[in-house]
Parts: sequence; structure tokens; C-alpha cells
Amino acid sequence: MPDAPAPPLPDGPLNTPRHAAGPAAAGADDLSVPALPAEESGTLPPADLPGAFRLSDRVKVVRNVLPPLIVLVVGAVEFLISLLPGGQELWAHLLFYGLVGPAVTYFSVEWIAEGTRARERAERELRDLYGQLRASHAQLGAVQALMRDLTDAADMGAVLDVAARGAVRVTGATHATLTVPGGLSGSARGETLLSAPSAALFPLRVSIPGGGALALHFDSPPTPDTESLAQALAAEVARGVEAVRQRTLDLMTLYSVDQSIRAERNMRRLLSRITRTMADRVGAEARAVFLTDQDGVLRLEYAQDRQGEVRGGGIAPPFALRVAQADGPLITTADDAGEVFPDARSVLGIPMRDDEGLVGVLMLGDARPSAFDDARVSLLALMSGQATLAVRNARAYLYSEELAISDERARIAREIHDGVAQSLAFAALKLDVVARQVHSDPARAEHEVRAATTLLREQIREVRRSIFALRPIDLERYGLLETVRRYVLDFGEQNGLRATLDISGDVHLSPGDEAVVFRILQESLNNVAKHARAQEVRVTLHGGSRVTLRVQDDGAGFDPEQVTGRVSSAGGLGLLQMRERVEARGGLYRVLSSPGHGTLVEAEMPQA
Repeated sequence: MPDAPAPPLPDGPLNTPRHAAGPAAAGADDLSVPALPAEESGTLPPADLPGAFRLSDRVKVVRNVLPPLIVLVVGAVEFLISLLPGGQELWAHLLFYGLVGPAVTYFSVEWIAEGTRARERAERELRDLYGQLRASHAQLGAVQALMRDLTDAADMGAVLDVAARGAVRVTGATHATLTVPGGLSGSARGETLLSAPSAALFPLRVSIPGGGALALHFDSPPTPDTESLAQALAAEVARGVEAVRQRTLDLMTLYSVDQSIRAERNMRRLLSRITRTMADRVGAEARAVFLTDQDGVLRLEYAQDRQGEVRGGGIAPPFALRVAQADGPLITTADDAGEVFPDARSVLGIPMRDDEGLVGVLMLGDARPSAFDDARVSLLALMSGQATLAVRNARAYLYSEELAISDERARIAREIHDGVAQSLAFAALKLDVVARQVHSDPARAEHEVRAATTLLREQIREVRRSIFALRPIDLERYGLLETVRRYVLDFGEQNGLRATLDISGDVHLSPGDEAVVFRILQESLNNVAKHARAQEVRVTLHGGSRVTLRVQDDGAGFDPEQVTGRVSSAGGLGLLQMRERVEARGGLYRVLSSPGHGTLVEAEMPQA
């Protein structure tokens, strides 16, 4: 059959015979017929030593040389015999043809048989080499499969199970048990009826680098080759376990950074948490963040080293500017490292960039000259991307806070100017009139004083209503339902109204939707206190397929068509703005009112 070259075998723990890896491996499927001459297998049988004839050469010699040689010898012998006396010819023929002929034939055949035996020895050795080669190939395939399965394992438990099964498959053990630090273990059994190792089996225990052990049990005593193979498997298992640990640690680190982004809005605390997580991941001693200001200049926002936190506001050093212009992380160990951190001899800089452009530069420093040569820069770059998103979100939150504060200041100024300030000015005029009439017309003066007192008391109540409307509400602390209960109760007490609350069903809203629902409640009650002149207000919050909020009063009412676009002086939102807020989150908003018949405000929001 045609020769099929065997795949190359690596040197290593599988103990593949070095003389079998080569052309001698050809034809392994047909072990009865040698595919190549014995000398090409790398092993020379005794008959094929240098200077000796191979079997084919011996056959050629006997076939080509012996017949003419026999003719010549017979001719020469017959000539010599013819010269003998007549009585001796018979004995000469008997001696030659009876002894010399058979002897020549015997030694010729024996010479050929020796070559045949040498060929058979070569065949047997080839068969043995082929068997070893096939066993080595099977072990190699099993090891490769084990390495692939270890790479694909999702968690530590999967690694232990895969490693135990692979150890049984590769070594031929009846049982395998793998343990690692932390109390985790995995076990497997091969082709055996025993559910657990017995005393009749032969144990082999191999330590795993980094901690743990691989325990194997065999039907027969393990050979030195098997022990070497088990040690190689233990090394592969150690690498698989370490890879899973690294992946787990990476996920935990990313989760920690993600939690920092979600839970913190203060910029300084946010950068402190993120950079501390990154520094702990690579063992860095110092960390800093430079952010671009409104003019695009990089300035120090947060920094900390072994001496503690560093004051921000400074201009970025040259290395930070180079990192800002780079496409990826940079590492410096020159004098630039000392310009970033005084005690640092190595600094890793990562640009913080998104689709909108450069946000800043993140720096990690250490006193070791090559601290970041082996750092997982790809993971740090991913964490830097999360930090970039966090900075964008924090800046957006700060901007929204500033905008809300500006709007609230404008609202308070408008409210004071349109209400309290004018009323107080009117009260001051009345008191001036009283001062002129107190002697000439005491009765008139007393009436004016009473009117001014009533006006002042009304303005005191108005100021209290404004203060109540400005009071911060902690939805995250108490939740929507408890916050609504507290607010409705306080509202009735502050404004002298009968305020009732009815909550029914299950209410499950996202944090953003909860804020919108509470804002609608707050604005509606403020409008009741400011404009309705009501005696009673009823608040209903019902959770069904949708969450429905109703605020109904028995006050004077109004015409919605005439006030829809106005801005409420109490809450800062008009009816149109409240409708837009609700509808932007997939809800419905409506106001039913008419002069003299009270007002009903209704808002519906989808459940989370």
C-alpha cells in the first residue's frame, strides 16, 4: 500500500521514541508489511550492519553468480577427474557430488535464510515502533483536546471537571481526583465498575504548581513515563486554573468599576474609586486623572500617591499631553515618570476618549522601573473606557444640577417678585397711611393696620408654601410609596387642608419613572395650595397593568385651555411641560377642570 507519512511528534512528556518519528512511521496501518527498508527506520538489524549484504543482494548473488560458478567448478572437477586412474573416477564423483554439492547448497540457502531472519527482525521492530507511535499519537491528541477544553471552560468548576476527565483519558487511569486551594475539587473515573478507588489500585499523586494536587489510580503500577505525563498534565491544569482565575478577577474588576459608575455622581469620589480599582489590579502605587476643561486644556482633576491626595487644578505634564495625542496606552520609565509622580520610575498613561473626542488622560505610577511591562493593558484600556463614560455621565449630571439650580433660582425670584415682594410693598404703603392717620383718624388707622396684618399673615403662609415646595425629597432612601405618604401628610398639615391618600395594587416603576410621578404629584399639590382655594384634596395611587396617579380637589377650578402653556409659579412646571414629561416616558397625562367644579389631574405610567 502507498506510504502515508506520520504527523510530527513534539519532544516532551509523551516519551515518543525519537527514532520512530520520521519515514519509519509510514504505513502504520499495515503492520504486517514493512513500508520502508529497515535501515531507513533508524534501526539497523545485525545482518544489515555496514559491510553486510541485504537479503535482496544475497538473492541476486545466489541467482546470478552461483549457476555459472557451478558450471565452471563442475567443468574443472570433471577435467581433473578425467586425469585420475580409471579405478578412482567413481570415488571422485561420489565425493564431489555427495559431499561438496550439498554443502554448497546448504551454505547458500543458510546465507539467504540469515537475510530473511534479519528482515523479519526489522519487521518486528517496525511493528513495535508503530505501536509506540500510535499510542503516542493517541496521547498527544488527548492532551490537545484537554488543553482546548481547559481554554473553553467557563468557570473553575468546569475546569476541574474537564481536567479530571482529561487526566483519565490521557493516562488510562481508573480514577482521577483534582483539588485546588479553596476547597474546590473535581473527579472522574474511566472504564471501571468501581465508583471510588479501592485498596487494590496503585495510586499516583502529583502536585499542581500554585497549589492543589492531581491524584490518579491505576490497575497496574504506573511507569516513569506515566509519572512524567501526569506531571505535564498537572502543569497544563495549573495554567487552566490560573486563566480562569484571571478571567474571574477581570470580571470582578469590571463589575466594581461599573458599580462605581452607577452609584457615584460626585466627580472626585468617582475618580477615586475607579483609579483605586485599576491601581489595585496591577499593584500600582500612584494614580491620577487629567480632564479637559471647557477650553480643551488638560488639568489635574484627581491624584493620589503614597503621600496622600494631591491638589487638583494643575496643568498636565508633557507625558500626559503625549498620551492625549496617542491612539493607545503609553509607558514611560524616563524622567517623564518623575514629572507625573515624584517617586515614580514607571508610569502607564491611557487616553480617555469617546466618539465626542478626548475626555482626559488616566495615569498609573509605580516606583519599580518595569512595573507595567507585564500589565494587562487591554483590560486597563477597557476600564478606562468605562471611566470615560462615567466622567461623561458625572459631567452631565453636574450640568443638569447647575441648570436645575439656575431654573429654581429664576422661579424663586419670579415668585418673590410677583407675590411676596409686591404684597410686602403694598403692606408698607398701608403702614405709611396708618402713620399719617393715627392721630387724625384713629378708627381708619386701626382698620388699615388690621388689613396690613392680614396681608402679612397671608404672605407668611405663602413663604411657608414655597419653602415646603423647595424641601428636598429622598426617593432613593424611602422609596416612592413612603415618600408619597410623607409628602401628602405634611402637605395637609402645612396648608390646613384635608389631604387623603389611597394606595392600592402593586407599584413597580423604574427610578426615573418614580421621579416623574412624584414630580407630577408635587406640582399638582402646589397648584392646589396656590390657586384652588380648596378645602379637601384626594390623592390616589393605583398599580395594575399601569400605574395611575390621581390628584383631585374641590376648589375653584379653571379653564385648562386658558392656562395650558403657562408656567406654574409654585412648582416651575406648566401643564404642557408636565404632559411632555409623562408622555416622553410612555405615559399618559390629562387635566379635567372647569370653573367652580374643582380639578382632577391624572397621570398613567407603564409598570417596570
